[in-house]
Amino acid sequence: MSGFNVLMYHEIIKREDFNLDNPSHIKVNQDYDDVLPCVLFAYLDEFEKQMKYFYDNGYKTLSLKEIIDYYYNGKELPEKSVLLTFDDMYKSIYIYAYPILKKYNFNAVGFVVLDWIFEKEQEYSTVSSVCMSKKELKEISDIFEFSNHTKSMHTRDANATTVQSVDKESFFKDLNECEDFVSTKGAFAYPFGGYNEEVIKRLKEADFKLGFTSEPGKNAKTTNPFQLHRNGVLINIDIDKFTSMFEKK
Repeated sequence: MSGFNVLMYHEIIKREDFNLDNPSHIKVNQDYDDVLPCVLFAYLDEFEKQMKYFYDNGYKTLSLKEIIDYYYNGKELPEKSVLLTFDDMYKSIYIYAYPILKKYNFNAVGFVVLDWIFEKEQEYSTVSSVCMSKKELKEISDIFEFSNHTKSMHTRDANATTVQSVDKESFFKDLNECEDFVSTKGAFAYPFGGYNEEVIKRLKEADFKLGFTSEPGKNAKTTNPFQLHRNGVLINIDIDKFTSMFEKK
């Protein structure tokens, strides 16, 4: 079979609201500051074209269970299928992506950093990357399933991501607390795309089934399910570049 693509989104923004010169600091519930690189944004008008392309061409949006069944239970996937993933769950996904996904009856995966999610709804901003509230996550759960992006380990220093450097006991404690919250168990997206063999070993020990990188490429039966490729949908990708990802090679 031909395998499947996974797409990775972060923030959706209107073209007129985007400022390439403005570093977008994150606004999260955790006491942590970082900048979401401009390249990780996607224009709203392009996102609409992308979803329309899938709809017009008969694509099926996959669930994590279907990916698990593909690797572990011998199931196949439709030739025209794609897994849509959104990292960190910024408010723009609630405002812009969700209505479009609902319009086409598509489903998607939200990788949640539990300690980044607010108890109370925050105001949307075009100059910072604001995370959703728990109430907002619930409101989009008819379209989104949620999976593990850590509780509080989506942090880094100059040398490594926390996931790669933290001790084993702390790793499992964090992992399990996020796992208790999310709706779909056993799938993990590596923060900042950072992982190593020890991280994979720990995920296996915790009975996880899937690990998602931020390395581009298509996934096949031969792909390590703990090193799944994701194609980042970036600010410079227009509809022609986007559709080229799905053309038969």
